[in-house]
Amino acid sequence: MPSQSRQASILVQNLHGLPVFPDQPMKAPHTPPPPRQLRILLVQDQTDLHPVDVDVLRTTLADGGAHTVEVTQADIGLADRILAWQPDMIIIASESAARDTVEHVCVATHDAPRPIVLFTDNDDAARIRSALAAGITAYIVDGMRPERVKSVLDVAYTRFELEQALRAELDATRLQLTERKLVERAKGRLMSTLGLSEDQAYQRLRKLAMERGIKLGEAARRVLDVMGS
Repeated sequence: MPSQSRQASILVQNLHGLPVFPDQPMKAPHTPPPPRQLRILLVQDQTDLHPVDVDVLRTTLADGGAHTVEVTQADIGLADRILAWQPDMIIIASESAARDTVEHVCVATHDAPRPIVLFTDNDDAARIRSALAAGITAYIVDGMRPERVKSVLDVAYTRFELEQALRAELDATRLQLTERKLVERAKGRLMSTLGLSEDQAYQRLRKLAMERGIKLGEAARRVLDVMGS
């Protein structure tokens, strides 16, 4: 029990409209998460007349989160360098959005997708469509201006993460649909071959899955393999 003087103090404070919670600890202020630090690979187009100033790019990105930047060319060894360095993001600097450069990068990242941002001066609509179809995350016209690089990369990275999450959700839905079809086919085979009811066929599949420690869809696949599809 609080003392009379403490009760009076609380009463006065409450009368003034101040929220008082004497028995509750104060919450620590919310601390925003630290900025994301990325390993960025800059792929330069060897045909550019005015190559990107790498030092300016590094300084710009360092001011926004101490990102690490490596530089390479779009050549036959690009895939090996990406595999060895494992960048979080790839930037392509190509004044003309050269098709060969874009294809080199997209093919090299096909098995391990990551956000790819293309900075270019080419605003041809057909080139934009082909680049996005090839796997480019963001197609930025008007070159790589230092004052907007960080915001462009932040948006591109967030968009890539959202697209990957949607793709994973779609893949999971397709897998569930495929497994459901397998289960229905396996139930039908058990019913026609063994004279089981639909519920009995389902229970037979479920028991097999539990005994083998496998998913129901895999149990259905094995039944179809043995009994014929």
